[in-house]
Amino acid sequence: MMALEIKNLLITYSHKNQTTTAVDHVSFSIPEGEFFGLIGPNGAGKTSIISAITSLVSHQAGEISVFGHHAGSVEAKRLVGYVPQGLVGYGFFNVNEILQFTSGYFGIKNNQKKIDELLERLQLTSYKYKLVSQLSGGLKRRMLIAKSLLHSPKILLLDEPSAGVDVELRTILWNFATELNDSGMTILLTTHYLEEADRLCKRVAIMNKGKILALDKTDRIKTQMGYSTLEEAFLKLIKQGALSV
Repeated sequence: MMALEIKNLLITYSHKNQTTTAVDHVSFSIPEGEFFGLIGPNGAGKTSIISAITSLVSHQAGEISVFGHHAGSVEAKRLVGYVPQGLVGYGFFNVNEILQFTSGYFGIKNNQKKIDELLERLQLTSYKYKLVSQLSGGLKRRMLIAKSLLHSPKILLLDEPSAGVDVELRTILWNFATELNDSGMTILLTTHYLEEADRLCKRVAIMNKGKILALDKTDRIKTQMGYSTLEEAFLKLIKQGALSV
């Protein structure tokens, strides 16, 4: 079954009588259980696609479905876990309170066991009653991941999850994401870290200026371009002028 299907997606933004195309009629699909990566420079359209899946931005043309449900519908939202790129402050609430509130958004009562399991797995147990405003950026990132998993989603959207975190935390996140995927969860990852995509993703789409330049199995892209790492293949596209950074 297809976890995610995107057909002919067009996203534009208008500002001061000027229209910018962020996503230019992009199509791709992700089967259930796959670890899929969207990579590309800033402005490639990666976050816009994630935002359209979660209905945070509207699209001007095309279709998005999540396990057969129209993106933005209640059914689709229950199936999606989302870790945003930006870090959000939650005022004077502590970590446990935020996770309890989020559980309530999905109609889940008495979810403390699940909360505690996620806190332990993400090494947040000792910060359970810390105010979110007192956490470092890396700890807030872990809390956002825990928050995205409280309702046991079937597809997880990770938008630059390891941006700005140290090597130790990045490794923790990589290992946790791999375990989730091994358990059957579908994952869509956007990242600037080519090593991250190379290590985690079974397939990748390389994007630039709203278009997909290459989409295939990670190993096949490297082989076709004659390189051993995704980074080398990416740099070749830049040298050819296909990518601009």
